Amino acid sequence: MSQTPMTREALPRGEVLCSYCTARCCRYFAMQIDRPETREQFDHIRWYLLHGPYSVFVDGASWYLMVPGDCQHLQADHRCGIYETRPQICRSYTTDECEYDNDGVYDQFFETAEQLWEYAQAVLPPLPRRAADQPVSLPILQAG
Repeated sequence: MSQTPMTREALPRGEVLCSYCTARCCRYFAMQIDRPETREQFDHIRWYLLHGPYSVFVDGASWYLMVPGDCQHLQADHRCGIYETRPQICRSYTTDECEYDNDGVYDQFFETAEQLWEYAQAVLPPLPRRAADQPVSLPILQAG
């Protein structure tokens, strides 16, 4: 495996891009989740983030839960150990638009529940004030 960064454009004819990669695509999976629109929905996503080294990212209009973890068949050379019998999702994945030269920048990226909750507070309408939160009005006394 080459240590020199290889651009897609410079890839020699007949070479496989994976020979120059560290297998980013095999080191996590991401599941699309519904875009949160309410405090309850944001709170559910906050709950996900409280359960491990997970993150949530937004790419365009789509929200994803990212679960880190190397595929159990990823070999030391960053290649697939079950290439001939790999799952269909892996077979469908191509290097045409893979993450090889992706900078990993998303529209939004949340690594902690606190980051997500701060964002939720910024984008959601404020909660109505409860009566207990209202200042107490004292009667005006007349001098007399």
